[in-house]
Amino acid sequence: MEKLTDVDRALISELRRDGRAPVSTLAERLGVSRATVTKRIDRLTAQGVIVGFSVRIRDPQQISEIRAISLLELFGRATSQVIAELRGYPEITALHTTNGAWDLVAEISCRDLQEFDALLSRLRGVKGIMNSETSLLLSSVVR
Repeated sequence: MEKLTDVDRALISELRRDGRAPVSTLAERLGVSRATVTKRIDRLTAQGVIVGFSVRIRDPQQISEIRAISLLELFGRATSQVIAELRGYPEITALHTTNGAWDLVAEISCRDLQEFDALLSRLRGVKGIMNSETSLLLSSVVR
């Protein structure tokens, strides 16, 4: 995989901000041609740097969404097994490996507190999870 250039990084940043922005708008913001933007998006996608495009909602609180972060400590070499199982949980919107006391960080989104409580019960039963600490996200102060 080729190293990312400053233009690649700027393009990725713009796409994170607005994944539906027209190529012409992206080209204008970056000061490059439309062909350059198209070619770079195609290359970044082919290399697996860009793995998809998603929808962001205006404000999670407006749809009564319960959001949380769960820090997970795993037994020994259970990481792959736990990741494989948690990938099947629709409430887990992102999963990250990390360093320090915790092995995984799960971003969680549930419809309501009942669904959240049920998810926590399921997490406690996952083979390979030794310990967890979960915090509700109350408001976002920086985006």
